[in-house]
Amino acid sequence: MKLNADLSKRALVYSQSLTWVDSPMDGVQRRLLERDGGEMASRASTVVRYQAGARFSPHSHDLGEEFFVLEGIFSDESGDYGQGMYVRNPPGSRHQPFTREGCTIFVKLGQFAPHDRHVVRVDTQRTAWLPTAKEGVWIMPLYRRDEHDSEYVFLLKWAADADIEPHVHPGGEEVFVLQGSFADEHATYPQGTWLRNPAGSHHQPYTREGCMMYVKTGHLGAAKELSRAAESATGVPGREG
Repeated sequence: MKLNADLSKRALVYSQSLTWVDSPMDGVQRRLLERDGGEMASRASTVVRYQAGARFSPHSHDLGEEFFVLEGIFSDESGDYGQGMYVRNPPGSRHQPFTREGCTIFVKLGQFAPHDRHVVRVDTQRTAWLPTAKEGVWIMPLYRRDEHDSEYVFLLKWAADADIEPHVHPGGEEVFVLQGSFADEHATYPQGTWLRNPAGSHHQPYTREGCMMYVKTGHLGAAKELSRAAESATGVPGREG
């Protein structure tokens, strides 16, 4: 299967309008956002819903797993992860996930650099928001391997009526809207929207009701030197927004 598999093209999915599709495991359903391959996809981004008591068989992640808990409590043998938890399990990691009460997660598979061995656990409900240079814009860093790494994962929060100056994403941008909505010259993006803008894309986003989103930048192409002008425009280092 190839679904939004061309990383050089813009992709937009309103996930809450999709039908839940049964997975091979009982009690586990999915909404597919992007996929390259079959059940053992080389790359996938998915919203996954576990019914209460659902359990996945033990499995490994050759190129890593990244997930954010949207609702409920997701568990494996290493612990319980409640709403707002951000987790990265590196290439070669193995686990047997389950849930007691049910949960929904946003999960990305097969998208790590092979040498990335960092295990990450961030409880975003207990982590402070950091102000940016842009009034009404806050950031919560989730992952950056080091200062030289172009890939950057973070939460972004915009106050109501925030307007962001036009800016470019030299290494691309991926967004999943967690709360509220935002818009740009291309479309409007309500809660549950998954958006992937390719390397070199540009836009001028804004929000009227306020918005909180998961964002990843710099992972869709060879990121170039980021200019101070773009940092000033978005209020976030690295042209995030």
